[in-house]
Amino acid sequence: MGLSSGSTLNVMRRIAVLVLALAALVSGAGGSAGTSSNTSLTVTYWEDGSRTASRDTWTLRCNPARGTLPRPAIACRRLAAGGMKLFASTPPNVACTQIYGGPQVARVVGTVAGKRVWATFSREDGCAISRWERLSPWLLPAGGVR
Repeated sequence: MGLSSGSTLNVMRRIAVLVLALAALVSGAGGSAGTSSNTSLTVTYWEDGSRTASRDTWTLRCNPARGTLPRPAIACRRLAAGGMKLFASTPPNVACTQIYGGPQVARVVGTVAGKRVWATFSREDGCAISRWERLSPWLLPAGGVR
């Protein structure tokens, strides 16, 4: 029993569609893996405020976790779980407690999961302290009034 030329053509079309669908699925999976590996940050920290010359700088790269930041594997896991919301600014018109947390300032620059990050952190009031503590102690130093 042979296939007619019409049914052979239909089978070939179905196979072609299946192959294209599988190729799209594989390329989509590879794209998401590439995005998660595209985390590269530089953290600059000023103990006495950003206007001083004395600063510390650390680097972090993920997948595999490496860099000069202490415990890069923990930082990469937390960044993968929290994403860009970890760097969110305080929304406008939010009342913040006027509690001074210390002169420390940090800047985080680079990419997280392929998205650009340029965030500055301080400890100037309650909202800023809360932002700082979202990333402390695994990305930023503990900080505090000294």
